[in-house]
Amino acid sequence: MTSAPTRLGGLLEPAQLSSMSLRNRFAMAPMTRGKSPGGVPNAENAEYYRARAAGGVGLIITEGTYVDDPAAGKSESVPRFHGEDSAAGWRTVVEGVHAEGAAIIPQLWHVGAERGDDATLNEGLPARSPSGLALSGSAMGEAMTTAQIDHVIGAFADAAALAKSIGFDGIELHGAHGYLLDEFLWERTNRRDDGYGGSRADRTAMPAELVRAVRAAVGPDFPIVYRYSQWKSGNFSATLADNPGELEHVLTPLVDAGVDVFHVSTRRHWLPGFPDAADGHPVKGLAGWTKELTGRPVITVGAVGVETVFVSKGPAPEVPIDERLDILREQYERGEFDVVALGRALLADAEWVAKMASGRADSITVFGTR
Repeated sequence: MTSAPTRLGGLLEPAQLSSMSLRNRFAMAPMTRGKSPGGVPNAENAEYYRARAAGGVGLIITEGTYVDDPAAGKSESVPRFHGEDSAAGWRTVVEGVHAEGAAIIPQLWHVGAERGDDATLNEGLPARSPSGLALSGSAMGEAMTTAQIDHVIGAFADAAALAKSIGFDGIELHGAHGYLLDEFLWERTNRRDDGYGGSRADRTAMPAELVRAVRAAVGPDFPIVYRYSQWKSGNFSATLADNPGELEHVLTPLVDAGVDVFHVSTRRHWLPGFPDAADGHPVKGLAGWTKELTGRPVITVGAVGVETVFVSKGPAPEVPIDERLDILREQYERGEFDVVALGRALLADAEWVAKMASGRADSITVFGTR
């Protein structure tokens, strides 16, 4: 990797995401680890996040954390975001990250049908989703009642309020990858015939209602980040929208409900979001379209600084790392995003940002080459 801080350009400059002031434009992406026994963050978790903050990122987004619903997740070792013991563990995490000069937000999560039928957390309880359908379209668990939907919305709002009281700098709602909120948005998994299903506009009703509840719980100035994706777990060709106009219909209700920032999850940040709507740009990723359509700040992500595409054991991405960094800088300079998230790059080397910023790129341990 070329050792040149100038390759990063303005990405090393401070950023403002809603009321969050970041020292640079690099974030740590959420990555599930399953290393919180009993769902409670421990000293190892606190050190893990502290080390990445010390390594130079401006914003930490925690791994997905279960909200207070019995069907929210499937594993007892994934951290939860409710209860006094969990709150105490997260408070220690926040203090460590802040001491290193970074901001931190928790990712609030309900897995929906992805709980499957072999969960160890609350064993025997069926998965709950919009229509009782897995991502394949086959039957899985049970369709949520309106009372269960109301409960989940309240659980997210309570978790957001807890995050604010603990000292987090904002929250992220996990609405990507085929989990619960995404299942409401996606036609294959939402076959409801009430006000939460049907047209694209109706399918946004539950996520938008949830955002409004979170906004009411945290007040007007606490940042709400919403993560979404086109692709789903095990289905990389899935789409919520096939063109910018359709995407606008998905995102506008979320903006109106109170989303401050969108975190756009893609596997390759350098690919066009809509190849048939290039709009004269050599690259206009999904993040770029999101920023244009919503006017909100955007976090991009997707195989930055790694040798393999996410969920892939095949060959390296078709574009070399150095060239991808150049494309990333160019996308930023065109105004396509505000912050870039690093995932596996920070698993391999907690000091990735600091090494890049100080001209020590040649010493970086690259994920996928060890």
